[in-house]
Amino acid sequence: MFEQAFKNIDDVLWKEAGCTTELDYTEQTSWMLFLKYLDDLEAERALEAELRGKGYEFIIDTAHRWSLWAAPKKDDGTFDHDKALTGDDLIDYVDNKLFPYLKGFKQRASSPDTIEYKIGEIFSEIKNRFQSGYSLRDALELIDGLSFNSQDEKHELSHLYEAKIKNMGNAGRNGGEYYTPRPLIRAMVQVIKPEIGQRIYDGACGSAGFLCEAHDYLLPQAESTTQLATLKGKTFYGKEKKSLAYVIAIMNMILHGIEAPNILHTNTLTENLADVQERDRYDVILANPPFGGKERPEVQQNFPIKTGETAFLFLQHFIKMLKAGGQGAVVIKNTFLSNSDNASTALRKELLENCNLHTVLDCPGGTFLGAGVKTVVLFFKKGEATRKVWYYQLDPGRNMGKTNPLNDEDLKEFVALQSSLAESEKSWTVNIGDVDPDTADLSIKNPNAAEEAPLREPLVILDEIAQLDQDSQKLLATVRGML
Repeated sequence: MFEQAFKNIDDVLWKEAGCTTELDYTEQTSWMLFLKYLDDLEAERALEAELRGKGYEFIIDTAHRWSLWAAPKKDDGTFDHDKALTGDDLIDYVDNKLFPYLKGFKQRASSPDTIEYKIGEIFSEIKNRFQSGYSLRDALELIDGLSFNSQDEKHELSHLYEAKIKNMGNAGRNGGEYYTPRPLIRAMVQVIKPEIGQRIYDGACGSAGFLCEAHDYLLPQAESTTQLATLKGKTFYGKEKKSLAYVIAIMNMILHGIEAPNILHTNTLTENLADVQERDRYDVILANPPFGGKERPEVQQNFPIKTGETAFLFLQHFIKMLKAGGQGAVVIKNTFLSNSDNASTALRKELLENCNLHTVLDCPGGTFLGAGVKTVVLFFKKGEATRKVWYYQLDPGRNMGKTNPLNDEDLKEFVALQSSLAESEKSWTVNIGDVDPDTADLSIKNPNAAEEAPLREPLVILDEIAQLDQDSQKLLATVRGML
């Protein structure tokens, strides 16, 4: 229904000098989509209020409403080109009037969990990258053709938006930071099996893929308006440091039906773990924290185990933020299982002593496009020590890349076997008593894998090459004789 409109919007952005990458395309589409969504939402609320015989107070004032500046209409509902701003006038209005007005909501909002605050936060973090008011006018008219009025429309828009996020992740630069393959997320959610009423958290939420997939998993379980209200307002919580990812996360969750997402724009790692109270903790944590980054010494002071590795700090944060009995599923570099440095060893011991690390999923190279590192997923339950660890070595049987990404079928066996922790050629169990207590080395060594044929001796290979060379010479002599 809307796929062609999205392609047309990308075509407009491709011609725009101020937009050079998929990240720019997604950012600019996001702020326009958000304002169009907000206009449809307000129109729907105003109509509902009118049907009940009540008034409705609009969030956006009349002068800055979408229907006035972005898509003015004639009485017959057709687009009014005479009233529509364009060219330099449109750029001047957006940059110097609209964005400052929307940014001001952050100060005017009553609390951070309101949609007003989200408006202010979004427009404090991004800027209009259009340099041509004519290109912007074209894009606005295309966005106006999209509709958020039915669940089917929202569902399609959410899928198209997810495709944009995926393209952004594949585009290089920093896009991959914001995209975790959705089949992997879905498998993680299926193993954790969250329930309505539990609070789900991602402290490095990126584009909110984990929260959105958890929402889609839980939505069919909402059998009453109370459960639906709990799901939409008191279930999903996230934090994100980077401005663009924050904006995308908000828009992604809105398209999944969550009007005022509980996403905070903050550096999670600046929070001191000593200050965490029971009320701050969560039932479920799903995350793929950034790895390879380095945090400043003052940030490291917030953690019992001092390390510059961002992912290790996040893992400490997640363990602390889980309630007793809470469950976590966290993506991390596979070297975490065997690194011999003090921080890695101490963190493994912490995990094994305070949590039941019941499952480790070993992901093949190419799972994360452009990441260049192999990863594992740690599944753990807080409040009980680890006795056994079940490993599964994921092997899709092909080299993965842009044209051969991970799919749901690849993870089907893992999810099925994990429910009973069954052994197979790809899965095995390690008793914690067999792990070296000093190093807590959890290296992946599959004892059930089929043995590879032994490599031939070098002399055997050289003899075979010589024989092939002789055969070639005889063949060439035969051909010469025929000429």
